[in-house]
Amino acid sequence: MPYRVLITDYIWPTLDPEREVLGAVGAEIVEAPDGDEETLSRLAADCDAIITCFAKVTPKVIAACSRCRIISRYGIGLDNIAVDFATSRGIPVTNVPSYCVDEVSDHTLALLLACARKITRWSSLVHGGTWDSRVHMPLRRLRLQTLGIVGFGKIGRLVAAKAKPFGFRVLVHDRYVPAETIAGAGCVPADLTTVFAESDYVCLHAPLTPETENLVNADTLRLMKPGAYVVNTSRGGLVDVDALYDALVAGRLAGAALDVMPEEPPPADHPILKLDSVILTPHVAFYSEESLVELQTTAASAVATVLSGGTPPNIVNAKSLTRA
Repeated sequence: MPYRVLITDYIWPTLDPEREVLGAVGAEIVEAPDGDEETLSRLAADCDAIITCFAKVTPKVIAACSRCRIISRYGIGLDNIAVDFATSRGIPVTNVPSYCVDEVSDHTLALLLACARKITRWSSLVHGGTWDSRVHMPLRRLRLQTLGIVGFGKIGRLVAAKAKPFGFRVLVHDRYVPAETIAGAGCVPADLTTVFAESDYVCLHAPLTPETENLVNADTLRLMKPGAYVVNTSRGGLVDVDALYDALVAGRLAGAALDVMPEEPPPADHPILKLDSVILTPHVAFYSEESLVELQTTAASAVATVLSGGTPPNIVNAKSLTRA
């Protein structure tokens, strides 16, 4: 076959959708056995494109891929790809911005409601042989509580739309979204301090950048109400989990629900794993059978388009086209 496409990593059972899409343009798949930089650099040397999920596509990997014509990301975030370096070499980078919007917004609401109604705590109690509704009282009615959303992209907007029928007042902080757009969605634009200080639930939907790393930290946690919760289904690096643990143990926060962690899996001895005030899911908010097929097909289609001489949608570094 004339083309070779390196797939650095994936977490689904089969690459059949990719093989069908790429095979139609005469491309074969090279599967990396691990995400080590040396391994990826070696395999990339004779490849024409890279598709990556979580593995880091570093400048060294990109430089080794001398024939690289595109780097396609399985997903939305780009913090594992050296985008600036790819741009300097005229290599377009694409993502799948519509990926798992329904799934992540659903998961966010599920975690929020589980916190609000203390579902996991009561379930553990009953499974342990105790039937006592008084143990985890009190609860508050959701209507008229305040939901704070940090990041108002596709997922953040859908979370707001799904939360409003519950009667939440919704505060939104996103420095890149005009205030009138936020207000037009029936939400209240707010600065970050206000979101943390006034919200009963803070949901994170921002990308991980140097600017947003450890957005939830000791200082922002001190702004929050003692009965408030943090929900993160975005990127683990947005939350300083050590500071979160300290706030929870000190009683400065009611609880948290995390689908992502800065290190995945987290160290088995991390004390936050022992807190019943924390709900943890293993980075599964993205998942449904339908979302996986859509993701695999879309990411592979971007590569097939470039290898066929076309321009794919969802290029995140448009400057690369002028350098190509």
